[in-house]
Amino acid sequence: MLRAGIVGLPNVGKSTLFNAVVANAKAQAANYPFCTIEPNVGIVAVPDDRLKVLANISSSAEILPARVEFVDIAGLVKGASRGEGLGNQFLANIREVDAIVHVVRCFEDDDVIHVSGSVDPVRDIEVINLELGLADLDQVERRIERARKQSRTSKEAQIETGALEKLIPVLNEGKPARQVSLTEEEEDLIKPLGLLTRKPIIYATNVSEDDLATGNEWVEQVRALAAQENAQVVVVSAQVESELVELPESDRADFLESLGVEEGGLKSLIRATYELLGLRTYFTTGPKETRAWTIHAGMLAPQAAGVIHTDFERGFIRAETVAYKDLVATGSMAGAKEKGLVRSEGKEYVVQEGDVLLFRFNV
Repeated sequence: MLRAGIVGLPNVGKSTLFNAVVANAKAQAANYPFCTIEPNVGIVAVPDDRLKVLANISSSAEILPARVEFVDIAGLVKGASRGEGLGNQFLANIREVDAIVHVVRCFEDDDVIHVSGSVDPVRDIEVINLELGLADLDQVERRIERARKQSRTSKEAQIETGALEKLIPVLNEGKPARQVSLTEEEEDLIKPLGLLTRKPIIYATNVSEDDLATGNEWVEQVRALAAQENAQVVVVSAQVESELVELPESDRADFLESLGVEEGGLKSLIRATYELLGLRTYFTTGPKETRAWTIHAGMLAPQAAGVIHTDFERGFIRAETVAYKDLVATGSMAGAKEKGLVRSEGKEYVVQEGDVLLFRFNV
């Protein structure tokens, strides 16, 4: 399951956003620093309107969406890499996630304390990124000494040493490790370090209700910074999200439309995360259930089958596949077969976004 860690300075709206997107989570949200100490974890369904359509076609008894785990990590402060504000504990929590959602305050509110006394999203981002980078630099410098000793007798250690030597000057300049190009082998060898600034990042600019549709000057500053890092930016309003959760599902679209937006923060965050991580969705459907499965772009059919069960990958014979839009256009699997739209694909088939698959395999 995809794990996304929600980070940021204290009082930027992390826990409020977390509570809203997880809906049934019980994360505490309050107006004082270090309100969150232990990370709160919530699992959410990935919103996908295609599931209901497929379930209707197959008369499915159950719909099972893909899931994302959000982890609300306590507010970081200047000095976190040296343990300030329980920083070491919080940084360890971030190492365990696949992607970082960095919530940045882009709203003015005299009633909500800012730890630095004023709203300045670029400064706030730099504080967090510096602490993450210092923690990474410490990790890399400690590891390189051991790798250099091992490199006398180990080819792998020689390759790892080369990768670490590429990272050190970039981290010393205060830049994130994700800006360094590494080979696949180098990437695999440094992966155990869990470098924080090598993780994909999404900046979630938390704005007021009035700025949700258009953004504001602070959002543009974040976009300019993100462009330099090849990071994603999503405009959200934690306050709007918390109001949205209280509404019946049937009223939510109208509420968002009244604010000039088409989707809520959860959809925006998940869409951006999938895009950032290069993820794709395929479906299985039948009378028992219609289900969404998450894979990496470029996965072959046997690997995609293995996401369901390792036996499916080991015993893979073929995949019967039809594009979602073709299945919907014909109205049934039988109709799609009659029109020649259902294909039999082998082990070299690259699964596409929205494929509806039925796997044939030997046990």
